[in-house]
Amino acid sequence: MKRLKPIQSANDIPKEFQDTPVARLFEYHNFKAPHKVYNGAELLVGMCMDNRKTLSLPENFAFILRAGGANLRYSEFKVSFAVAVGGVEYIALMGHTQCGMVNLMSKKDQFIDGLCQRAGWDKKDAEEHFSNYAPMFEIVNEVDFILSESKRLSQRYPKVKVAPLMYKVEDNLIYWIEDEGN
Repeated sequence: MKRLKPIQSANDIPKEFQDTPVARLFEYHNFKAPHKVYNGAELLVGMCMDNRKTLSLPENFAFILRAGGANLRYSEFKVSFAVAVGGVEYIALMGHTQCGMVNLMSKKDQFIDGLCQRAGWDKKDAEEHFSNYAPMFEIVNEVDFILSESKRLSQRYPKVKVAPLMYKVEDNLIYWIEDEGN
């Protein structure tokens, strides 16, 4: 997690994202700025479905898409809708520490047993379900995944600015992910 840059003031935000909806996301969440009134979304936040993350944002400020690991590959039509119809020009792609999608294969037995016990699934069906979908959703490393998904979204939507972010469950703050490759 060495690549996580704390955002403690507006000056810590990368220059290309200062005075943008991404900067306002930091102002509202990290700096506890008073909420303004918005008539429409200025930002799309793509984040994990994890229940430990709650953002402090004003109403109508952002579209929020939640998907395991902040993996928006299978929510791309919704991303397109937010851009084309919603008019957003910025995406905040936000992973988080302690993500359950990391090393998903190690949770195979728990997943299968949980579906059998809590959902009434047959063990064979639960095993097949896991085997079919886990490879699509497993993340090796939260930081690397968010960087690669941010690059993919930037290529797919070249006029939209994508910010790679990480929510630290340990302190409930949002950090910038620095790409050492650039």
